[in-house]
Amino acid sequence: MNRRTYLGAAASGLAAFAGCSSVDPRDGSGSARDGATSTPTPPRLADTTLPVPRSELTFAAPKDVFAAIVDPVFGPDWAGVELPGYGGDGATPRLRPGDRVVGVVRDGEARAYPLRLLADHEVVNDEFHGSLLVTYCPLCGSGVTAERRVAGAPTRFGVSGKLWHSDLVMYDERTGSYWSQILATAIRGPRTGDRLGLVPSTLTTWEQWQRTHPETVVLRPPPESGTIDGSGAQFYSDAVDEPYRESAVIGVGQNDFADERLPAKAEVIGVVHDGSARAYPLSVVTEAGAIDDTVGGLPVVVSHAKRTLVAYDRRIDGRTLRFRRGDDGRLRAGGSTWEVLSGRALDGAFEGRKLRRANDVSQLLWFAWAQHHPETTVYGR
Repeated sequence: MNRRTYLGAAASGLAAFAGCSSVDPRDGSGSARDGATSTPTPPRLADTTLPVPRSELTFAAPKDVFAAIVDPVFGPDWAGVELPGYGGDGATPRLRPGDRVVGVVRDGEARAYPLRLLADHEVVNDEFHGSLLVTYCPLCGSGVTAERRVAGAPTRFGVSGKLWHSDLVMYDERTGSYWSQILATAIRGPRTGDRLGLVPSTLTTWEQWQRTHPETVVLRPPPESGTIDGSGAQFYSDAVDEPYRESAVIGVGQNDFADERLPAKAEVIGVVHDGSARAYPLSVVTEAGAIDDTVGGLPVVVSHAKRTLVAYDRRIDGRTLRFRRGDDGRLRAGGSTWEVLSGRALDGAFEGRKLRRANDVSQLLWFAWAQHHPETTVYGR
């Protein structure tokens, strides 16, 4: 099954998978393995008591139908890649400047993971200065990157075929637990309540990522990159999730979403700190250029590079900076000029310093943020 088929069915109101809330026999509540222990007391997560009841999991597809990438291969671009469906003659698909990617920097090295691959595979198990998990949910428009370690040891993650609040539910091979992608938290199984160690990432365009990180490499498609089931190349559409974004359908089984503070599919970036959550709509941030704010006592600055939203902790060495956006699109604060996408100071007193990310998940659709953070406020509302 191709992820495009799934999104196309949802967009046309024919989501055959959405009407069933059944789960398979191994639903993330199996016995612990490899020394894992069950959680003695169900913790609280937002307004949900863990473990999440089986009835709240929507069946979307069989386990591993969307095959996670487990042996990723990288190169400077997609030169030489041959995939089916491009003219029928082995024509080479190219990454276009506007193609979106999830970008990650670790120990000074940069990698990009194109949504054209992530929309179909959803999960990449990488080894990049440590065990790295890169995920994307097309229904929620959310990218999350984390350490792929469970119960203190590296493990592989796959696509369970279930959804929770229309969001990707992953499983880990070590314990069989189920994990919410947006919350990076185990919601069923032996590790219920555990949270993955998050890794900063940026959801941006290939052109912007290359400009900021000229030495980056990019994930290449299967069959060069190996998948969990050994499946080969697919037709990786240029469109990604546009038909779904343009439709009236909200996730799967979520068309009764009632929070009208923003359109359900408005893009937002969210910040959570000390029990407080706030969403910043792309439209508001674009108009303001840069927003200084405080969330749960955390001073933040929120800005954008074209349609890429970023949120940073605006403290450096105990000093809280006040930001404005320059005519060149860069940020100004503390006598320094700051690059929007990287949060790095280019000159002045703070030259070479980098702001710490304030957001855990990439920008995403409003309905997804609001359902996972029901007490959220909205900046400007």
